[in-house]
Amino acid sequence: MSVAAPHRVTFHRPQENQPSPARLIGSLSPPLLSPRRRSTGRPTEMAPAARLRLLASCRLFSALSGTVPRCRRGLRGLSTLSSTLGSGAGEDEIERIRREFEDAKRNYLSIPDAIKDMPKMNPQGIYVNKNVKLDDLQVYGFDYDYTLSHYSDHLQCLIYDLAKKHLVNELKYPESCLQYDYDSSFPVRGLYYDKLKGCLLKLDFFGSIEPDGCFFGRRKLSSTEIKELYGTRHIGRDQARQLVGLMDVFCFSEACLIADIVQHFVDAKLEFDAPYVYEDVNQAIQHVHRSGLVHRKVLSEPQKFLLKNSQVFRFLKTLREKGKKLFLLTNSPFYFVDGGMSYLLEDQHFDGNSWRELFDVVIAQANKPSFYNSDHPFRVYDTEKDTLAFTAVDKFLPNEVYYHGCLKSFLQITKWRGPEVIYFGDHLFSDLRGPSKAGWRTAAVIRELEDEIGIQNGDSYRFQQAKLGIIHDLLGKVHATVVSTEKGQVYRTLLDELNAERRQCRSGMRDLFNSSFGATFLTDTGKESSFAYHIHQYADIYTSKLENFLSYAPESWLHPPHDIKIMPHNAKVPASLFSTS
Repeated sequence: MSVAAPHRVTFHRPQENQPSPARLIGSLSPPLLSPRRRSTGRPTEMAPAARLRLLASCRLFSALSGTVPRCRRGLRGLSTLSSTLGSGAGEDEIERIRREFEDAKRNYLSIPDAIKDMPKMNPQGIYVNKNVKLDDLQVYGFDYDYTLSHYSDHLQCLIYDLAKKHLVNELKYPESCLQYDYDSSFPVRGLYYDKLKGCLLKLDFFGSIEPDGCFFGRRKLSSTEIKELYGTRHIGRDQARQLVGLMDVFCFSEACLIADIVQHFVDAKLEFDAPYVYEDVNQAIQHVHRSGLVHRKVLSEPQKFLLKNSQVFRFLKTLREKGKKLFLLTNSPFYFVDGGMSYLLEDQHFDGNSWRELFDVVIAQANKPSFYNSDHPFRVYDTEKDTLAFTAVDKFLPNEVYYHGCLKSFLQITKWRGPEVIYFGDHLFSDLRGPSKAGWRTAAVIRELEDEIGIQNGDSYRFQQAKLGIIHDLLGKVHATVVSTEKGQVYRTLLDELNAERRQCRSGMRDLFNSSFGATFLTDTGKESSFAYHIHQYADIYTSKLENFLSYAPESWLHPPHDIKIMPHNAKVPASLFSTS
């Protein structure tokens, strides 16, 4: 990693009165984490899956016959929204759509019973992208941070504060930068930083910028500003090269610090180089980890930073009792892992003198993701002397600790192969991309999943989502039935009102999750985010925490839901249509 020199950030006032954007100089190297994009045409406008389930449960339509059955009381006024418009055009047609809109708004006054009766998703469930037969899994591998161990919000504040001080003390940033504090309400996982333009971005499944998902500093850019800056909301292949993915929980403090530093320069009317802001902040974040500042502070007050959970130990013990092989593969140093695991399991009673007896192999400072494609040798770590031996490692011994290494040597020594191995981690690129390419099964542990499912299960979110689907239907009717020569004042007025209602729905859905960027897995329209795309790409299964597996029988065969489709043309027939109740 290149080290940014202090002089890379220049502090002088521009000649113009308005704060200037990031001043761009020099050439850029390829980003560390460049997102892959799917080339696609303009997507067909479709109602969200939740709305389909709502309509089905209310018997507003039959997917098999196309008829419109009777509706439950409370949604009767919405039944006209699924009727087909005739071939008439002009202002009479606009008035018909206007009446549908007014009818719909009257039904917005209360939450229909049908929404309250909809089935709930399980916040502690295991969600499946690819079939996994648990009985076939013989080897379980784990990352440490945010997989075996979880932390309180104090950790993000600690990382932010230590990195902020490094910027000021070592890289000579203005002391006024010290005034900022970590804001847990600002970032979400799965953002991208544009090193060229200095913006934080949230992208959707197809690589387009969310209309409300572009921040320059702490200021949200409007759709007009996004188009002026990028030309279009879609990020092309060339632009993608300048993006850096912020994919794990440790990136929360990094994203917040980047935004605060940029905002500070804007407020102070100081010109700055956007690429170097990222390099300097990233260097500061890396320093507080690699120097051990964070590790020592966490171990000095484990009760403040670490969250105890006896169910994790129960899960590991259950796997051992079933004869499964376990290994730990982490980038953290051993002393940090040892101190954390000893604290987390100190209240548990198990046979053995050390938590290491739960694992067949313990590997620290593995240097993922390079672990998966390098040829680095394994080194035996002396836990008493804190030294590395130079002897060759051709087998893994019980209670030994190993450093570095590579996947090639790991497979040669263990003889563990392909689909019998599953690896759990929280970072989609560093933890899961390599194992997925090696043929291992992969499981993402995403702590935010539990809270986000809870919000999606709520009546408020589902109500807003249903409203948004109806507004999209009405907008589609307006655009489809009115020719350009007939777009008069009546048309423009209705269009403005529909767009205003759509913005209100999207804002209401976003604010239920995060007022800045909304949900981690979803866009403001209820469709999948870019982060969800990478989950689908690299994780065979995903869940909120390890112990959720305790609720599943060891011989379970996990299948993806049959009615989840990626391509818009694939039919989605809800099972609720066949309900006899």
